[in-house]
Amino acid sequence: MNKNELDPAWVESQLRDAQWQTSSFSSGGTNCVQIAFLDDGIVALRDSKNPNKPAHLFTDSEYDMFVSGIMHGELRRR
Repeated sequence: MNKNELDPAWVESQLRDAQWQTSSFSSGGTNCVQIAFLDDGIVALRDSKNPNKPAHLFTDSEYDMFVSGIMHGELRRR
């Protein structure tokens, strides 16, 4: 699926009904990133402090690469 060609109405519906997950390392779920696994292999990320701002959308493979980069220290500020 090409995330750039998603129907905005579909995205809105998916985000409205999304089951957002918060890291267990969060301090009360108010200062962290939240994730939701949507249909059709789309992953949404949002800031728990600003849940009404647009979520960042990734394909499953993009999300896997993102997580891998974090786990391997590739996304740290130099």
